[in-house]
Amino acid sequence: MDAYDKGSGARQGQDGSAGPDGEADSPETGGTAGAAEPTGAAEPTEPVEPAGSAAAAESAAGASGAAGATAEEAAVPGPAQGDPVQPPAPRTGVAALSPRYQVGAVVALAVVAVAVCAHIGLVFLHVAPSNTLTKQHGSVVDEWVFPEFEQNWKLFAPNPLQQNVSVQVRAEVSTAGGEIRTTGWYDLSAEDGRAIDGNPLPSHTQQNELRRAWDFFVASHDSDDRPVGVRGTLSETYLRRIALLRLDRDGAAGPGGVVERVQYRSRTTNVEPPPWSGEKVSDRPTVRELPWWSVSPETRGTKAGQAERDGGAA
Repeated sequence: MDAYDKGSGARQGQDGSAGPDGEADSPETGGTAGAAEPTGAAEPTEPVEPAGSAAAAESAAGASGAAGATAEEAAVPGPAQGDPVQPPAPRTGVAALSPRYQVGAVVALAVVAVAVCAHIGLVFLHVAPSNTLTKQHGSVVDEWVFPEFEQNWKLFAPNPLQQNVSVQVRAEVSTAGGEIRTTGWYDLSAEDGRAIDGNPLPSHTQQNELRRAWDFFVASHDSDDRPVGVRGTLSETYLRRIALLRLDRDGAAGPGGVVERVQYRSRTTNVEPPPWSGEKVSDRPTVRELPWWSVSPETRGTKAGQAERDGGAA
């Protein structure tokens, strides 16, 4: 028998027998492989990974991929399960109106915008230098501007108004006994000042009626108090009417008395300059006294109106 026979190097099985080819039983048949000494150089072999380990690795990779996808989904905000769906926010303002009312609101805004633009344009033409438009449509501009929206440049003039002008009036009254008496001076400017002081919404009459009437008179009369043109006579009539209204309000005529004549005077004083200016002005008032004016026609009209009011009250 050959010494290198395959059967000579085989270990006996558990029962001492060998397989048909003299090989030891494989582990599947219950045999135990012996530790035979190698007879030659062994070739290097790659480690064989068990099938169970490969399946576990694939499961782990799938689980990690699923975990990554879950994390990405969690990063995207979305409605939580079980939360009620929020209704859209209600519309406000003009968008909340019906189409018909929306059209009405747009038309109203357009009308207001046109009116504001027209007002600004007319006031601009009033304060602008004379031009073609003001020459052709000056009357329209004046009708819109005067008296409520009047503008002037006195505040920004090189020499702004630096005087206080006090307008005063007195009257000759025929009493019920037939006597003639002269009242004291009524300071009409002071009365307007008391009415304006502390009043958040003073009337246009209290602020400007007397002041503008006096400016109108001064501008339409010469230094001798003689009227210049028709406007001078008109200014006198205007002042007489103001005097009658104010004297009647103050009860100057007394019971049964009638105002026969009125007389105006103005008392002008300079406004004291600030101490840092170094300017010196006179503190003595300047008095301008007008002649007596008869008010018989206006008085008759006032008495007739009073009689009509008394008759209506009776």
